[in-house]
Amino acid sequence: MRLAQRIVRFFGHGGGVAFYLIGATLLLTAGSTLLFASTAYRKLQRDVARMVFDDNLALLESVQAGARSLDESIRQAGTAAEPPRDRPYLVVSIEDRRLWYKQGGELLFTTQVATGSGKTLVSEGGTSQWKFDTPRGRLVVQSKEESPDWVPPDWHFVEEASKRHLGLARVAPGEPLVTSDGSVIAVRGDDLVQRGPDGSETVLTAAEGREIVVDGKIVVPPTGTNQRRYQGILGTHRLNLGNGYAIHGTNQPQTIGHAVSHGCVRVRNEDIDKLYEMVPVGTPVYIY
Repeated sequence: MRLAQRIVRFFGHGGGVAFYLIGATLLLTAGSTLLFASTAYRKLQRDVARMVFDDNLALLESVQAGARSLDESIRQAGTAAEPPRDRPYLVVSIEDRRLWYKQGGELLFTTQVATGSGKTLVSEGGTSQWKFDTPRGRLVVQSKEESPDWVPPDWHFVEEASKRHLGLARVAPGEPLVTSDGSVIAVRGDDLVQRGPDGSETVLTAAEGREIVVDGKIVVPPTGTNQRRYQGILGTHRLNLGNGYAIHGTNQPQTIGHAVSHGCVRVRNEDIDKLYEMVPVGTPVYIY
């Protein structure tokens, strides 16, 4: 009785677990909505059953969050167009961390993926923040790339500086950075170069985890320079979904199956190789 009372208190008299379970059951009969709601629904069923069986009040908050997540998934699904019956489409489950390539009732390909971590990064001083979620809803494969380079966004440098307890320093065309030893870091053509006090000049190099660091600060190269272009991070191929999101390979295959990305959908390189050949530009992608 105590558990039942707490359930009512947590979910409110106007909704409740029964509302979500019954509503989800009805929606599961609505054709394509199954793609979006079934996984979250099964998890919610398991959590409620385990909570009641174990008389475990500690699970209540988790179940409440799960119900809200299910409600959001269903809402997103309801606004998405029906999956096409005459051509293939991709489905990605954030909960299952799995991708399916389907046409009608036929499964063409499936594999594990890594998805967004859900973490929030706040810049020093709180002037900017980024939430690393994989977007839900209907997207489209807008373009495809072989051997894609990664142009790290600003959040990458903020994140690295935070991890390594360093500051940040920006360099822009016409705005060189003078270092404590009298050197100057400046943009020359497509490169960031360092001119020493003796006039010697060196083209700088940068890679993930090996950013340019001077005077206790990570240098943020301007977009368009070679130092703002990392190779090998995104694996062998990339399917671009717009707004900086993509399905791509990885140089960290051990992360597949986990919520670790900054929002993109990662797959193993051997899987993105297959998808690159199979999936045409214009293919709908349903993420739930």
